Amino acid sequence: MNRTKIFLLACTALAATYAAAQSNDATHPPLQVPAKTLPVPTDVSPGMQSIIAAPRNPNWNQLWKTGEEWRTAANAQAAKSVQALPAMRQRLHVTVRPDTIDGVRVYIVTPDVIPPEHRHKLLIHVHGGCYVLFPGEAGTSEAIIMAGLGHFKVISVDYRMPPEAYFPGALDDAMTVYKAALKTTNPKNIAVFGTSAGGALVLEMMLRAKQLAIPLPGAIAPGTPMSDVTKTGDSFYTNEMVDNVLVSRDGSCDAATVVYAHGHPLTDPLLSPVYGDMHGFPPAILTTGTRDLLLSNTVRVHRKLREAGVDAQLEVFEGQSHAQYQFDDRVPETKEAFGEITAFFDSHLGH
Repeated sequence: MNRTKIFLLACTALAATYAAAQSNDATHPPLQVPAKTLPVPTDVSPGMQSIIAAPRNPNWNQLWKTGEEWRTAANAQAAKSVQALPAMRQRLHVTVRPDTIDGVRVYIVTPDVIPPEHRHKLLIHVHGGCYVLFPGEAGTSEAIIMAGLGHFKVISVDYRMPPEAYFPGALDDAMTVYKAALKTTNPKNIAVFGTSAGGALVLEMMLRAKQLAIPLPGAIAPGTPMSDVTKTGDSFYTNEMVDNVLVSRDGSCDAATVVYAHGHPLTDPLLSPVYGDMHGFPPAILTTGTRDLLLSNTVRVHRKLREAGVDAQLEVFEGQSHAQYQFDDRVPETKEAFGEITAFFDSHLGH
């Protein structure tokens, strides 16, 4: 018997096995996977290798149950994270100024040089942090990187968080800033971006804008969005304990979101936007990594956008856990990720 016939017989047997499994009324048994050792990828930069090889986030299993507890933890974390910001601003030639817009706290992030093609463009940033972390200046790091590498003016929204406000406080504040921007800037010249909870808020803002029948922006960049907080998605299982940032679907980020939701159903598209209607959304670029616990959240949003006929671009970085493409502005992968976002905005804003 030749190899072609053997191959065809094997395919037929496999198809028969699959068909039998599909016809079985019983619940499909989960796949049992043996323990594995994961080497650090060798085809990423040395700086990114260090980020990938870092120990798991030591706070991943802090499961605070109240807004007050989360604010205490957030303030302690913020006090440490802001220490790195002055050097980052200096490296990237960016200035940051606190302000308020219609009662909402914001930071105006401005690069020293704005090229002519960006002078009429405006980016609105909503930071991540599981809806409870990075208050105040601590939430501006991604905005600084975007302004510095992309050379755009950015408004970073310091939205209210527990215990100051619960769902939908963050969304309300972001929408207030967006609606104010529409008074001075053509929506075709506005882009909205953010990562993690910020990525989810970007999508939630588009759903809310559709509800309010107000113009949508020219482009969006929801990075590794928390698009399904019901913990649905394959990578919640395949990347559990592999992602060294979020670590587990039952970790601190899940606990924080439950506190923010404050009893509101987690299936609401304004908390889990993957369940929303994405028809009419602006062009979108999404970014994630192969070890990201929210890889599936990102992929599912990309598929949902494509099914809705939206121009959607998916960028997946080798070996990266959650949001690591923005951990260090000095590594090549960060410059590449924000370069992709800049090029995407350039190709869509103003059109």
